[in-house]
Amino acid sequence: MEKNKFGKQGWTPERIGNLNGKTYVITGANTGAGFEASKILLNKGAQVVMLNRNEKKSNKAIDDLKGQFGSDAKVSFIKMDLAELSSVRNAGKEVNEKIPNIDALICNAAVAQIAKQNFTSDGFERNLGINHYGHFLLVNLLFDKVAQSKGRIVVVASEGYKMGLKTIQFEDMNFDKNYHPNNTYCHSKLAQMMFAYELQNRIKRTNKEVKAYVCHPGASKTSLIRKDSPLITRVMWSIMSSLPIVQSAEKGAYPEVMCATEDGLDQKAYYGPTGRMYWTGPVGECKLEPFVQDKTIMEKLWTISENQTGQKFQL
Repeated sequence: MEKNKFGKQGWTPERIGNLNGKTYVITGANTGAGFEASKILLNKGAQVVMLNRNEKKSNKAIDDLKGQFGSDAKVSFIKMDLAELSSVRNAGKEVNEKIPNIDALICNAAVAQIAKQNFTSDGFERNLGINHYGHFLLVNLLFDKVAQSKGRIVVVASEGYKMGLKTIQFEDMNFDKNYHPNNTYCHSKLAQMMFAYELQNRIKRTNKEVKAYVCHPGASKTSLIRKDSPLITRVMWSIMSSLPIVQSAEKGAYPEVMCATEDGLDQKAYYGPTGRMYWTGPVGECKLEPFVQDKTIMEKLWTISENQTGQKFQL
């Protein structure tokens, strides 16, 4: 790893110029890093479209943002639940009809550390269904709109990708035999990363000018660890969150905002905090484990994802 190209302090939002006329679509933007990313982008004059499942929380988030940036702040909300492919389809249709251009689609929403095996309405293991399949379908539906703007797709991954099985469990994608709160979550984040890198490979074969980037938020104080996480996980996270080894949700938003706005980034790279264990520290390029870009596995996952979401990717 070479030294941070953004200097000792790493990438910060001070590097962003005027974003007037730019539009950013963010999943899971009413809390945590997605909400903080919305703040940074609005502060630079951008339009932000949130794709969230909770209407009440979304309206409150919009009120808070308009309170901070003025009643004319360009922020709106479209209802979407990544756990329901029909909801993703409806949201994709609404975005395509209502939003003239997308400069970056930020796949930020996620669930993590679900204590017991659980399924989406389409019958997918919940981590994989929300984190991967839901976003896979959304990117597919909005890809042409992003391409019209020569825009970007940003996948917010996790350092967890290297803590689980380190491959895709094709023979049992729902973890019926070996469900584990951490391994199963890590499996879903690895799937997201493999999708992003395979998407880059497929875009290269076309004349489309879309860039795809992968980043991670480090260890940030977000709402990712929820009430459906195991008690021990919640207790440990609560203790860790009070220590300096965990950073603010705002800092956790830096990598995804960087990938959505900064020029000259390497698509094959992996960006996030570069400090100890990549939990905190200056934002820059992090080491990527080679198994993430295993061509055979990426291609097989792509085919399965098209089949499971019932939508072929027209590239």
